[in-house]
Amino acid sequence: MARRNIIAGIDVGTTKVCTIIAEINENKSADIIGIGTSPSTGLKKGMVVDIDDTVSSIQKAVTKAERMAGVEIESAFVGIAGSHISSTNSHGVVAVTGENKEITRHDIERVIEATKIISIPPEREIIHVLPREFIVDGCKDIKYPLGMSGVRLEAETHIITGSATSIQNLIKSIHKVGLDVAGIVLQPLAASKAVLTESDKDSGVLVDMGGGTTDIAIFKGGSVWYTSSLPVGGDHVTKDIAEWMRRNVIMTTSIADAERIKVQYGCASSEFVDEGDEIELVDSCSNQTRIFSRELLCEIIQFRVDEIFSLVHQEIIKAGYNGLTPSVMVVTGGGSLLKGIPEFASRKLRMPVRVGVPDNINSILEYLDGSIYDIGEGYTQFSEDNGAIFSTGVGLVHYGSENYEEYSEQDMNEELLIKNLFDTVGKWFKNIF
Repeated sequence: MARRNIIAGIDVGTTKVCTIIAEINENKSADIIGIGTSPSTGLKKGMVVDIDDTVSSIQKAVTKAERMAGVEIESAFVGIAGSHISSTNSHGVVAVTGENKEITRHDIERVIEATKIISIPPEREIIHVLPREFIVDGCKDIKYPLGMSGVRLEAETHIITGSATSIQNLIKSIHKVGLDVAGIVLQPLAASKAVLTESDKDSGVLVDMGGGTTDIAIFKGGSVWYTSSLPVGGDHVTKDIAEWMRRNVIMTTSIADAERIKVQYGCASSEFVDEGDEIELVDSCSNQTRIFSRELLCEIIQFRVDEIFSLVHQEIIKAGYNGLTPSVMVVTGGGSLLKGIPEFASRKLRMPVRVGVPDNINSILEYLDGSIYDIGEGYTQFSEDNGAIFSTGVGLVHYGSENYEEYSEQDMNEELLIKNLFDTVGKWFKNIF
């Protein structure tokens, strides 16, 4: 794998599995050469509930991507999310030991280590330790203190943990496909690599709307300030539609049918529907034609969308912006493709909202040349309109390209990985600062 500088990312979601393969170019950035997707059947709310089904879904996505890229991968960066993810903020302090009281990388590593001296239950594993800010002799808001003079060095970090069982089951699923795990990455953190600008990271919110969960990452001053995972996502909207169709339209509606109805006719608010607009469908069981109001359909969807963004708003308040509103929200993931999502969210939360699509999605589309695949989320053809589906997968290879040298030199055995799931301090300094 290292000989061709190939790197891969696998987004294992509740609704779909997406594998992205990229080649690291001379500038150490990722050129995407392969993409493969498969419906996900072994996860619930981001957690593995059936290893065999999960392995089968991952294998299909990996095989498709390898066939397109013309290479076989040996390892991958793997995205993780789910209701088992939690986070906390921590503080550490050390005395500067560098010559002439100049802060060295060793001092920075020590203070980061000091922030990890917190009570973590044995059933949980650290995934990331993200620096929020450094403080030198009482001077706050320092991004990277290397080379500064001082006596006392403090650090504020954001520590993300996950269920050890859930993490190990995900790793085991990847291993059963015959791949090593180069790193475990929080999915919204990966997606941010693909869709956020530096300005967005100064004061912005990323909302990754998946099938089983809605994952949030709040940025402040260029750093991750707060993360959260909500146990509600696009699958809940689909189930609401299926139930409403059965009860009110008197029409046999599978989850797959409801997903297609959501994609083709749904929108985030009934206000976006023309008055009197109707939908005509044929019941697959009775072969009878059913006609119903599109406005009523979208009202059902709106109830769930409103719930999701009400919960997002609560998380923004928890993050502590001192009464201020973030300057921008970027929504991404399959759920963000529902018509009217950015407009609805912007009006409800009173801030600018846009759909985040990977910057290089056009080059991906040119490479794919309009190919048709079963890409999940109710879509069958790659297009710029559904590019947000690939944000986490693309972000994983960007993350991997930034950490490629470090991981290519590691021994990727399971024991080492379980003990070192969190990112090393040096890696985060290179990426964040």
